[in-house]
Amino acid sequence: MDEITRLNLFHAQARAFEKAVRRAVGPSGRPPLVPSCPGWSVSDLVGHLGGVHRYLAHILRRRLTEAPDPSDLSLYGLPSDPADLAAWPRPDRTPTLDPVPGSLIDWFAEGAATLAELLRTLGPDVPVWTWSSERTSGFWLRMQLIELTLHRWDAEAVTGTPDPVDARVAADAVPHTFEVMAPARRLWKPAPPGAGERYRFLRTDAAGSWTVTFAGDQVLSEPGATGPVDVEAAGTASELMLFLWQRLPASALTVTGDPGRLDRYFELVPPV
Repeated sequence: MDEITRLNLFHAQARAFEKAVRRAVGPSGRPPLVPSCPGWSVSDLVGHLGGVHRYLAHILRRRLTEAPDPSDLSLYGLPSDPADLAAWPRPDRTPTLDPVPGSLIDWFAEGAATLAELLRTLGPDVPVWTWSSERTSGFWLRMQLIELTLHRWDAEAVTGTPDPVDARVAADAVPHTFEVMAPARRLWKPAPPGAGERYRFLRTDAAGSWTVTFAGDQVLSEPGATGPVDVEAAGTASELMLFLWQRLPASALTVTGDPGRLDRYFELVPPV
């Protein structure tokens, strides 16, 4: 997927997220809980995503090659009004169930627009800090489109059946999960060594499959491989992505082989 397409999708997902959040909050102004993000209310979801966007905007604006201190509140453009600030969602006191500050959703929208403009201006090849071995501005566009799309799904699920993930985003997110997220999660949280477990994830809405092998500390991804596996899970690109990010259960997929191995996958790739 090219950068222009990613940016256009980012803008579309930001608008959809904002719409879903406003619908979830409704006239009462009170944030409901988010079923797919245990312990978070809608306010916490907005605060998390808006904070990430502003943190990354600071990195990109200054072209930082080292991580800034995330506890520096000056990075986040928080409101000066004491009443708003007192009701602002904070990660150390979730879930936030007080009425949503009037400026919170606008703050998110402004931060998303700023991040998108910085990514557009810089292009994909500017060296900047990331938590990955790929230290470029393009990494953040790919990563944040995936995260924004996922949380748009979360926000829509609060009030009804969420729209599927755009197939282009999902087909990008599935290999990203194996190439980037799985190795990172195994570093961030305790995980057992792989014993040769092999998984195939088969796309049903277009051609494509991904085979993943866990060997010791290695996560080996083989797109299109046809050899034997312990278990195969088939679904649309959207369904596969949402399963891998633990938004859909295994029952949403067509499973061939040992279904118990799918539970083992999330032991090998601990959730974050």
